Amino acid sequence: MFDLTGKVALVTGGNGGIGLGMATGLADAGATVVLAGRNAGKSAAAVAGLRARGRQADAIACDVTGEAEVAALVQELMTRHGRLDILVNNAGTTVRKPPHELSLEEWTRVLDTNLTSAFLCCRAAHAPMKAGGGGKIVNIGSMLSIFGAPYAAAYGASKGGIVQFTRSIATAWAPDNIQANAVLPGWIDTELTRGAREQVPGLNERVLARTPAGRWGAPADLAGIAVFLASGASDFVTGTAIPVDGGYSVA
Repeated sequence: MFDLTGKVALVTGGNGGIGLGMATGLADAGATVVLAGRNAGKSAAAVAGLRARGRQADAIACDVTGEAEVAALVQELMTRHGRLDILVNNAGTTVRKPPHELSLEEWTRVLDTNLTSAFLCCRAAHAPMKAGGGGKIVNIGSMLSIFGAPYAAAYGASKGGIVQFTRSIATAWAPDNIQANAVLPGWIDTELTRGAREQVPGLNERVLARTPAGRWGAPADLAGIAVFLASGASDFVTGTAIPVDGGYSVA
């Protein structure tokens, strides 16, 4: 029930961090993964790494905040691969400032990258998924979909929005056999969170003290949940928001 052979998965921001961890899991389960990102060189390196594992991988350069670019992305994917079964909306960014210091440009950039891009990609994916008999959408939220942080007003707003958006499309597209769920990663060791540890004094110590697993997560820790939510194993699971956080949210 976890076999993804013959499926095609699009992973935004899939050339590094959590996105690549999830893409690797999907590819290991048999899917052809298509990585979408702005950095073509980074995407090419990620594709090369997946192919070296004997997996099926491709990349399409795209800025997922642009409506026309997203439409072209899905069109190109369909031209190359003929179907779209799985969409992982992982592209994300943040600006670490207290809310009164945020500029409108910074607020808009974070919301566009984290939330509006998910809307654009989901909207573009709906028709090919419906035509193919159904699909799976995995939207990446955050612990800050649940908690507040003084330095993450825009990021937290975008990730809270991801959860509600996921619930909406889960109800809207259930008749089309499309399941949509959100994953809420805890503190995962990525380029983005390394910046947080540099900018937020004491963060590393607080995360370790609160996380029952006693460590930061690794991108590979997201592979299993990606496969579950992309496979037939989750056909009756939709509209959920699942923490993958080593117990952080319950401690």
